[in-house]
Amino acid sequence: MTNATNAPVLVTGGTGTLGRHVVPLLRAAGHDVRVLTRNARPAADGVEYVTGDLLKGTTGEGVDAALAGVEVVLHLAGDAKNDEATTRDLVAAARRAGVRHLVYISVIAADLVPLGYFRAKHAAERLVAESGIPYTTLRAAQFHDLTAKTAAAMGKMPLVPKPGGMRWEPVDSRDVAERLVELALAAPAGLVPDLAGPAVRSLGDLTRDYLRAAGRRRPMLPLRVPGKVGRCYREGVNLARPGAARGTRTWEAFLAETFPAGGAAPAATGGVRTS
Repeated sequence: MTNATNAPVLVTGGTGTLGRHVVPLLRAAGHDVRVLTRNARPAADGVEYVTGDLLKGTTGEGVDAALAGVEVVLHLAGDAKNDEATTRDLVAAARRAGVRHLVYISVIAADLVPLGYFRAKHAAERLVAESGIPYTTLRAAQFHDLTAKTAAAMGKMPLVPKPGGMRWEPVDSRDVAERLVELALAAPAGLVPDLAGPAVRSLGDLTRDYLRAAGRRRPMLPLRVPGKVGRCYREGVNLARPGAARGTRTWEAFLAETFPAGGAAPAATGGVRTS
């Protein structure tokens, strides 16, 4: 275990969708946790919140203080617009602090899908890999939470688009959190096998399931996604590579939790399995 000392584990994005699961798991494993956040908040339950902003440029306002005495960093913060810049600044600060293990969450096929979000993730991956810091990068599929937001947005349209050939394999953020903590507390491993959900589903079917669970009725309109992006998805380039690990919490179970009155399938037990 890399964090055998009493050094706190630093989590960026610790208050986000993924971080809210990662932080308590680290605490349950017996580790003090430090969360880098832009909004001040008091320490609680073994979690220290350090105010800092990776978007402030190379000075990384508050970032050096957050990294003081830290050996393991889980970098969960980022978005398509700022991921490369924030990762570059975090890497520079982590080198100054002598961090011994940097764990990064990316997206499956970051190097293959011609979309801005994927390009930003791949650029950040390269920064981590070339940092000189021992690292682990996990590529995960779209979270159930993102799938639900996508379906909800499309469900607001009078005719809901049903993109032909677009397949996802959504994974539960709790399964991703469990895997990240496992990786963070082990030796640096470089780029590890992908983590995807238990099933490959068309985006149209995922959207239909969401609308049904939400009690909404909408007609669906089949459409063909043009260009390189459409071809990429039709060829399954976005799907997990052979040997990927698989989360066990299903989309149906997520919907049942989200819409408990909908009578959907009961929630599944957690965990990650290998395929």
